Amino acid sequence: QVQLVESGGGLVQAGGSLRLSCAASGSIFGLYVMGWYRQAPGRQRELVATMHSVGSTNYSDSVKGRFTISRENAKNTVYLQMNSLKAEDTAVYYCKLAQWPNDYWGQGTQVTVSS
Repeated sequence: QVQLVESGGGLVQAGGSLRLSCAASGSIFGLYVMGWYRQAPGRQRELVATMHSVGSTNYSDSVKGRFTISRENAKNTVYLQMNSLKAEDTAVYYCKLAQWPNDYWGQGTQVTVSS
């Protein structure tokens, strides 16, 4: 069973940057999709960015050009580099691994952007 552990959240001023990390506890083989999602209080959880095992990436329009998803395979870690942060980016950010037929979620890490 794969476990995902997130880190890197915190408090940052608008315009600042943070890098989130998602470390997988075990080896991942075959086809998969890893993604970052976020959920603000009173709002539905939304997709932020995804990365397929073949290397393709996808971003929501709200973060495109500001956020970058990347991976370091040797460490089984996926990152989300967040630049030019806005107050509207404030949310709990979750890492997700989708590998049929299972979905795995991290515990979430809080990102707060102050104006």
